[in-house]
Amino acid sequence: MTRKLKNTFALVGLLLFILIAGGAYILIFQRGELSAKEEKLRELKANDYNTEQLNLQYEDLYKRSVVLDSVLAARKFNIPQNLSSVKFYDFVTQLTNRLSEDTKVDVEYGEQKQERDFYYYEYNVKGVAPYNDLYRFIYGIEQSKELKKITSINLGSLVKNEKEEGPKFLVAFTLVVHVYYSNDNRFATAEFVENDLAARPLYDAFYPLLRNDIPSNTEGLLDIQGAKLLALVPEGAFLTDATGNTFLLWEGEPIYLGYLTSIDYKNNKVKFIINRGGVIEKVELYLEKEEVNKKK
Repeated sequence: MTRKLKNTFALVGLLLFILIAGGAYILIFQRGELSAKEEKLRELKANDYNTEQLNLQYEDLYKRSVVLDSVLAARKFNIPQNLSSVKFYDFVTQLTNRLSEDTKVDVEYGEQKQERDFYYYEYNVKGVAPYNDLYRFIYGIEQSKELKKITSINLGSLVKNEKEEGPKFLVAFTLVVHVYYSNDNRFATAEFVENDLAARPLYDAFYPLLRNDIPSNTEGLLDIQGAKLLALVPEGAFLTDATGNTFLLWEGEPIYLGYLTSIDYKNNKVKFIINRGGVIEKVELYLEKEEVNKKK
């Protein structure tokens, strides 16, 4: 066997070895990797959408989301997603900023609980406030866009005495408030808009009907006690009090503890209404000559 033939057989053998080794490596070691690549390629081909189709799908989904968001916005209450427990403190601060300085509120975080498919934070709210401030505070909690509910309330009367302004009749209150939220955004709008939280004033149910205290006449108004009607003129009525001070009043003019309600030029008299610590009195004063005629 010639040297040339031996070299040829050697090269053929080496080539066969390389082919066998490469095939074994591909079939044994790279088979799993090739299968994964082929699967990924099939997936990419299956999801090979063109840009125009994607834009059309986006526009359709956007229109549907706008309609759904408008429906949620039209509802009186929404339930936000993953609400922070701190947000209620900010809400209370915004409410109390609209109230008088006599209103004092303290908020204490209670616990987190689940109610069916929703969750809520529980807060204990304590404080004192004038009756109408408390009403506006409760109204703001109950009517706010993000769902909040007062589950318990205790009320009590409180009198705050101040030297210059006199007694103030306040209400001490304790509330238990639940603030609701959800784990998803199905119940909340994309853009939050708060409800109108303004509340009309009510009659103060805690204001005493009869009071021992009567405010001082700090404004120097006419005191009807011992007053006399001097004259009736087109501009109103001339009166004098027990100390000799004269006053020109017209209908609706305030006096100490009351008002001048009417001037009767025909019968030469004036009428007043007085509130003496809750006791309402109607007082009439006549010109002196009319008073003399009545006595006769």
